[in-house]
Amino acid sequence: MKIFYFLFSAAILVLGGLHMATTFRLTSSAVFKLWFFGAGLAVALAGVLNILNRRYGLAAFGLRVVCVGTNVLMICFAGVAGRVTGARAVEQVVMLTVLSSAFILSVLRSASVSPQAP
Repeated sequence: MKIFYFLFSAAILVLGGLHMATTFRLTSSAVFKLWFFGAGLAVALAGVLNILNRRYGLAAFGLRVVCVGTNVLMICFAGVAGRVTGARAVEQVVMLTVLSSAFILSVLRSASVSPQAP
């Protein structure tokens, strides 16, 4: 479980990076490009938050709560954004699968690394 959680968290980080990199290929307005890049940044930061939760979430309850909340919001955001922007079904399935898997693993204690005893 710990390996899967890390892999899905890293996948979110990579998807966020790809989202930001795609911004430069858009022919839209500068404002749209700015929002598109910001959405990619949010996705990447959600990946980083999941990586931190995997490592420190059992010792830092607040981190765990924020991570789970962020995962829920990112799933909702990705679902709505995919529909509004007309993303292909495959793109939506990949994004929602990765985000939902990370959410499920973020609530399972067995997917987190146990805190080290001092």
